[in-house]
Amino acid sequence: MKFGAHMSTSGGAWRALERGRSAGCEIVQIFVKNNMQWLGRAPAADDLARYAKELAAHPFAAVFGHTGYLFNLGAEASDNRTRSLESLIQEIQFATALGLPFLVLHPGAHLGAGEERALKQIIAGLDEVFAATRNSKVRIALENTAGQGTCLGNRVAHLAAIFDGVKTPQRLGVCLDTAHFFAAGYDIRTPKGWDAAISEVESLIGLEQVLAFHLNDSKTGLGSRVDRHEHIGKGKIGKRGFRHIVNDSRFVRTPGCLETPKSDDLHEDVANLATLRSLVRL
Repeated sequence: MKFGAHMSTSGGAWRALERGRSAGCEIVQIFVKNNMQWLGRAPAADDLARYAKELAAHPFAAVFGHTGYLFNLGAEASDNRTRSLESLIQEIQFATALGLPFLVLHPGAHLGAGEERALKQIIAGLDEVFAATRNSKVRIALENTAGQGTCLGNRVAHLAAIFDGVKTPQRLGVCLDTAHFFAAGYDIRTPKGWDAAISEVESLIGLEQVLAFHLNDSKTGLGSRVDRHEHIGKGKIGKRGFRHIVNDSRFVRTPGCLETPKSDDLHEDVANLATLRSLVRL
């Protein structure tokens, strides 16, 4: 895998690249706007120019985005759903301007309406978003979830149903989160458990659709359905669990992104990246 971390864009998108480079990242994930606001301002021309210059001077194996946390495409007709669709369309536009290949998206929650109904809503919402951004090459990487509350995505079958339902599945991909897998009940701590989880992805969706991994240890136990990220080797998955994950030859070029707690000086990212790299068999 190509290792890196989510980086802040405070001060401009180019600053995320600068921060990633300083931490020793091969890949970088960013938010394209404030992740806790529905709408934001488009990147300014000078910011886009500086971003392009920084990227050209110090290339990464991949730079991609993560959508905001307010979205719920699984919601019924409501102001929340309308804002979710408008915000996702805007984020795809911003990602297009930055030249990002994809945005990672949590599928949504059913809020009591039931999984089947919410999946139909997600599919309809994505169809609407993709139609509104038909000229963009930006894909949406559906992220598996811990299944906290009524969130969908804790089963690979949920993601597969979305792939099967949308009109333009070529605009989709998946991002697999290790902490979410574990909290959802997939015991990826052993090679056998990891292979079983990945085999499910392969059979229902296809490995070619795996665009990235989120490499996070879990503070909570197997099947807890509670989403709490921990530093690599400090959680319930443990170093041994990550050894076979980072050495999976099927994903040697796939981005592996940290989303673990950090301070402004990024020393935690530096330590976590060192831990991941120490597990790679040369």
